[in-house]
Amino acid sequence: MRLDELAKIIGAEVGAEHAAIAVSACATLEAATPGTVSFLSGSKYADQLPTTKASAVIVAHGTKPLASGVALLFAKDPYFGFRQAVVALHGYRQHPHVGVHPLAYVHPTATIGEGTTIYPFAYVGPGAKVGRDCILYPSVTVYDHCILGDRVILHASTSIGHDGFGYATHALPGEAPAHHKIPQAGIAVIEDDVEMGSNCSVDRATVGQTVVAKGTKFSNNVVIGHGTKVGQHNLYVAQVGLAGSVKTGDYVVMGGQVGVAGHLSIGSQVQIAAQSGVAQDLEAKQNYLGTPAIPIAQGRRVWMHTVNLDELVKRLKSLEKQVIALRSAEGSGPGSVVSQESK
Repeated sequence: MRLDELAKIIGAEVGAEHAAIAVSACATLEAATPGTVSFLSGSKYADQLPTTKASAVIVAHGTKPLASGVALLFAKDPYFGFRQAVVALHGYRQHPHVGVHPLAYVHPTATIGEGTTIYPFAYVGPGAKVGRDCILYPSVTVYDHCILGDRVILHASTSIGHDGFGYATHALPGEAPAHHKIPQAGIAVIEDDVEMGSNCSVDRATVGQTVVAKGTKFSNNVVIGHGTKVGQHNLYVAQVGLAGSVKTGDYVVMGGQVGVAGHLSIGSQVQIAAQSGVAQDLEAKQNYLGTPAIPIAQGRRVWMHTVNLDELVKRLKSLEKQVIALRSAEGSGPGSVVSQESK
């Protein structure tokens, strides 16, 4: 489509001299070719802007025109503008079938909402409820009596409502201690507009509900323990793990491989850096880093000290030698008394 048409769709502005340029696809600045549109939303890739081969780039207001003559589309939020351009030029994945595929299994007592697509080898158990316009990709499992809201997307091999990790270690009379299974009598509830990547796991609660609230998005391999309550519009990157009975607020962001110990509370709008380990409650609207996770400014200082640990140890050993040398010098002078510690 013409750039002036695209600009109108994505809420951007384009100069009249570039209005008639045609674009047909989206690409990164580095991979772009003539006929594609790209974007720049931060300074990290700004050095690629003068050399990109894109026909147009979505940028923030105030960006200076390029000597290369590449057309600029000025948007309030370039990243969201690019998202809108991808939707306009590429659209969403078209499913190869409508409704429940014959190779999927849906129990007769389960309910499936209108417009929902279920791929081959997916399983929806007894009494489960799946809302409208959901997508369950191959090998997704929704266990008995669990609930999915509307527009939920579950990618391949994700499991909802399997048993939580609940065992009571006890020695019965005349027997060695053993781990006795606690029946998991609760369910898992996934609210509207949640999307999970492949191989995610959400335990059912021991009693009550495990909840993933509306608008939350998971990458791949995210694990949610039994009885946990995930707030609205959380974002979890790959391999995040929350133990049981955790409660998070809204708009919480966790980087890859963050681990959260059980029975903790994480406030709204918290951001936790990748590979952090959370061992205590976290205050809302703060950023955290490290294991155990601490406020990010403090965490960066600790990290810098850790990086320089070898040099710090060398300096400490050097200072120890100097102290010993000074004490020896003091003890060898006329009339001096060497302390018992120096001896």
